Amino acid sequence: MKVKIVTDKMIKLKTPYLLFLGDTEQEGLAKTAFGLLQWCPDNCKGQLRLVGCKVDLGLKDMTPREAREKHNIGTLVIGVANLGGFLPDNWIATLCEALEAGLDIAAGLHVRLNDIEVLRETARKYGCTLHDVRQTTQALKVGNGKKRSGKRLLTVAADCAIGKKYAALALAKEMQSREMKADFRATGQTGILIAGGGISVDAVVADFISGAAEMISPANTQDHWDIIEGQGALFHPAYAGVALGLLHGSQPDALVICHDPDRTHTAFMGGFPLPDIKVVMKRNIEAAQLTNSAVKVVGVAVNTSKFTDDEAMTYMTSLSVQLNLPVCDPVRSGMAAIVDHMMENM
Repeated sequence: MKVKIVTDKMIKLKTPYLLFLGDTEQEGLAKTAFGLLQWCPDNCKGQLRLVGCKVDLGLKDMTPREAREKHNIGTLVIGVANLGGFLPDNWIATLCEALEAGLDIAAGLHVRLNDIEVLRETARKYGCTLHDVRQTTQALKVGNGKKRSGKRLLTVAADCAIGKKYAALALAKEMQSREMKADFRATGQTGILIAGGGISVDAVVADFISGAAEMISPANTQDHWDIIEGQGALFHPAYAGVALGLLHGSQPDALVICHDPDRTHTAFMGGFPLPDIKVVMKRNIEAAQLTNSAVKVVGVAVNTSKFTDDEAMTYMTSLSVQLNLPVCDPVRSGMAAIVDHMMENM
């Protein structure tokens, strides 16, 4: 699946990509790699895994030299985002090997590749580039909350790593297929790698998060929609702040709630039970009303990947009746029903 992207600032990465998975054991931590494979599959030609890695993208395993010399791969993309966004020491030798083979490296970690001396010097020696896509070079401003023209939709949820990016991309794709004026706006490292631009808001100083959201979804024509990728969640003890900043700065006219029916507690952090989906809707509406009193929930995007087709249809139908809203799976069913409902009610 491909989606047309319009961004104000493009990152120039050499394609195709070798997706680096390190020694990651949980698929949820490899959402960058899975997101790239889902939305720009033509650019994903291979994977590189270390001993102990339990994640498999289904791509050909390659060494950096094989990737460069036999498949003309241009960039190694670090496809995992561990808790804290750090770079494990045992990855460094392999990343240096990639630079020695002539590959650029792109990462969306909190730590800067360019701040690691051995990587910086190896890249300089072999004429390669280190791309820190999480760190914006744009001058940010504090949000002002003033109403601006155009329409905006924000994806939100009860937890992180639950499908907000997939839902936003699928919504933009559906709207563009109808020749509607709609753009995907990336707010995280994977979205930026897919789109070629954006601002990773979880790397923005707290005072400027709402301002960053205003920057990536500026004033536009009245019939134009910005589909803004959500981050974090109001109910997550670590990532509530970024979610609130996006709700205020995006000034969303519409919200789509992203939901995983199998998840009962916050991801990667046990002991915090997730609220009922109606509570998720209510709290996000209340927070968003600070800058847009007319905000509405227009649908629910669910992850039914663990269900059979029949189970998924039964679940989505039941939840739709319960909430009186369209319920879609961005991957299994597409988002047409949510776009239909939005256009009828906005």
